[in-house]
Amino acid sequence: NNADWQTFREVNQRFAEAACNEAAPGASIWIHDYNLWLAPGFIRALRPDVKISFFHHTPFPSSDVFSILPWREEIVESLLCCDAVGFHIPRYAENFARAASSLLPVKKGPKASIADHFMPCGSALAQPDATPWLEHNGHRVKLVATPVGTSPDVIRSIRDSKPVQDLIKEIESNTKRGRTLILSASRVDYTKGNEELLRTFERLLERNEAIHGQVVLVLACVAANTGMKVYEDTQRGIEETVGRINGRFSKIDWVPIRLTTQRIPYEEMVAWFAASDICWITPLRDGLNLVAKEYAAARKGQGGSLVLSEFTGASVVMKGAVLTNPYSHRRMDEAIDLALSLSGEEQRERMASMAASVDQLSVNHWAKEQLEAIQ
Repeated sequence: NNADWQTFREVNQRFAEAACNEAAPGASIWIHDYNLWLAPGFIRALRPDVKISFFHHTPFPSSDVFSILPWREEIVESLLCCDAVGFHIPRYAENFARAASSLLPVKKGPKASIADHFMPCGSALAQPDATPWLEHNGHRVKLVATPVGTSPDVIRSIRDSKPVQDLIKEIESNTKRGRTLILSASRVDYTKGNEELLRTFERLLERNEAIHGQVVLVLACVAANTGMKVYEDTQRGIEETVGRINGRFSKIDWVPIRLTTQRIPYEEMVAWFAASDICWITPLRDGLNLVAKEYAAARKGQGGSLVLSEFTGASVVMKGAVLTNPYSHRRMDEAIDLALSLSGEEQRERMASMAASVDQLSVNHWAKEQLEAIQ
């Protein structure tokens, strides 16, 4: 909408001016996410002495989708004023390189192999190689792919603390009761695939009566801020679906789905990660998804299964997750069936691989790689 675009430009101008007023001579300015796409261009015009880095927390779309925007050239020209532009994974970086080269006369660096911790092929967001830099109007911009990480040592120290260990025991005695505990944690958002997940769980209960009473799904789905009708409609759909499934399948001593839309304190969330046999994260699209990484950090040294959407950035670094396509009923059904059937030994092998990735690609590793690109 043109009226919204003018507001977007004005807000970006204000952020740029504030950053320039704060920055010392030759300072580095790190800008985050598409909300500030135009800030680099404004900053470069005001302060040619500074270094600018930009990081996308959301996926950068394919060039044909990005090109729908009427202001596409202005956005790309602004990003090309940076010294480095960062993305979670090589696919997003390559999407940007293609968008830039299709819209503007840029020079592209020769394709380079991706780092070993990325999956080169075999899933929706895999990418075997990527463009390392772009050059526009004599200015070179590095493209850097580093997924945001967690603080795995902090998560495990929280997990091992007495209050959280007590919470884990409480979950095991009050919710699990010897059952398989499946956890899904996200927010109320039409991109998070919560209703698709619930319908998959309903089909599981329909075709496998033997697991009735033996499995419980906990859906922690934080409500969005009020005033956004699209999120209110999404939340109503989730609540109605949960109510219908529980109405169909509940027994006196068993309710198949526990739903909360309240924000859960982080220490309690770590307890749920540590107690859950399966973590089920299948958004329709997600830049990275830290919940998947937090689960693996909390389960290090144990078993457990992670069912993960191919359309999350995390899917190309979590080599051990059960990957699935949330747009396909068959693939979703197969994934949850596989997660429920994995042996303890295979669970531990997969979890060890994922925990090693989480340890390597920590939040410190992310910050170090992104900031070193502009040194």
